[in-house]
Amino acid sequence: MASTIFFFLLSLTFSNHLLVSASGRDTTDLIQKTCQNTKHYDLCVFSLESNPTSSHMDTKGLAQIMAGIGMANATATSSYLSSLLLSSSASNNTVLKKVLKACADKYTYAGDALQTSVQDLAMENYDYAYMHISAASDYPNACHNAFRNYPRLVYLPEIAQREEGLKQICDVVLGIIDHLGFQ
Repeated sequence: MASTIFFFLLSLTFSNHLLVSASGRDTTDLIQKTCQNTKHYDLCVFSLESNPTSSHMDTKGLAQIMAGIGMANATATSSYLSSLLLSSSASNNTVLKKVLKACADKYTYAGDALQTSVQDLAMENYDYAYMHISAASDYPNACHNAFRNYPRLVYLPEIAQREEGLKQICDVVLGIIDHLGFQ
């Protein structure tokens, strides 16, 4: 399941691979050093090395890239939930429609929070960036809880994977920000 989440996240965000240049070794070293401070080292390294702009970034830039990956994940999940809302299986179930709408909204809010965190990072307001990323990480819980409130509704494995993926991405960004505060 973890590998499914990992590859799903990467396919959502970047299809290009890091071009190795003379400075490629330095970039790889910075990425690896930065990712050592995170809970999900492999996700961090693979995501950043897959982004060609990583080679031109400092640690703050790497945090912004990961926040962008989180925004892509949240946006894709919101779109996925909206598509479920429009599906024939949801058309006659008002409770399911209500829950899917609430979930789509929560993932939209998560994307907005991540967008704000990118701006916070640019202004080196790391405390605010941390707060917004923490909020983005928590929005999927509200979706999960909405399903729990209606025991007859099934929390689809696809939604659970997307929830876990966003939380892992946010964990990575938080780990990078923790390191930024001490540089």
